Amino acid sequence: MIVPTREVSIGNIKIGGQNPLAFIAGPCVIESEEITLRIADKLKEYSKKLGIPFIFKSSYDKANRTSVNSYRGPGFAAGIKILQRLKEKLEVLVLSDIHSAEEAVRAAEVLDVIQIPAFLCRQTDIIVAAAKTGRPVNIKKGQFLAPWDVKNIIDKALSTGNENIMMTERGTSFGYNNLVVDMRSVPIMQGFGVPVVYDATHSVQLPGGQGSCSGGQREFIGPLAKAAVSAGCDAVFMEVHEDPDKALCDGPNMLGLENFFDLSMKLKELNRLVKGWG
Repeated sequence: MIVPTREVSIGNIKIGGQNPLAFIAGPCVIESEEITLRIADKLKEYSKKLGIPFIFKSSYDKANRTSVNSYRGPGFAAGIKILQRLKEKLEVLVLSDIHSAEEAVRAAEVLDVIQIPAFLCRQTDIIVAAAKTGRPVNIKKGQFLAPWDVKNIIDKALSTGNENIMMTERGTSFGYNNLVVDMRSVPIMQGFGVPVVYDATHSVQLPGGQGSCSGGQREFIGPLAKAAVSAGCDAVFMEVHEDPDKALCDGPNMLGLENFFDLSMKLKELNRLVKGWG
């Protein structure tokens, strides 16, 4: 059963309720301003052709990398400026992660959506600080949580009076270096009244699977994304890169830019069938 949720308003996009499937996409981390702009421009072009709601994502700092030697991004100061310029030049909505309560207010000056990383999803101060900005907040469900555990997380955010809250499913730890996705989590989390995003790329990650970095199985992005849309998710999150094999972060579980168009077209049509439109 598809569970109706409240609508979350992000710029001119509405996610949840009876609104069309939305897409959150972009590279894992800002590698350079040039690469980030190039990917965002192409994703905007694809989203216009497909007629899909689109939010661009990229992280200015990946603070939870496996190794101390792993590339983390340009950092807050440089990264938020790149996202600001990208937003102004391409006129796209932008999402990125924060890693502390102190970042929230400064990040909210640029970001259209503030994201709470999975490993920080129980950190009360960060959740409350993000929600208090008034910006929509996307909270990733930790790999260590059952779907019904997120009610307390949602209540923390709602306690601020901000109702523009979304939860993201990104897989659950399943033994060592592996994740599994329980699609029951989509209607379960929607049952708490919030739109549910499915993270199609981190769900196929193999955490720490390559020793000093994580591995991934990008061949399963499509099948699992289709399963999540069939289960009624409100948006799909996909990390996308022009050359995933050369990406500086999470390459093994990123989708190639050229594959985004075809997969998004199929997911859009599947969503139409599942929700009985047309």
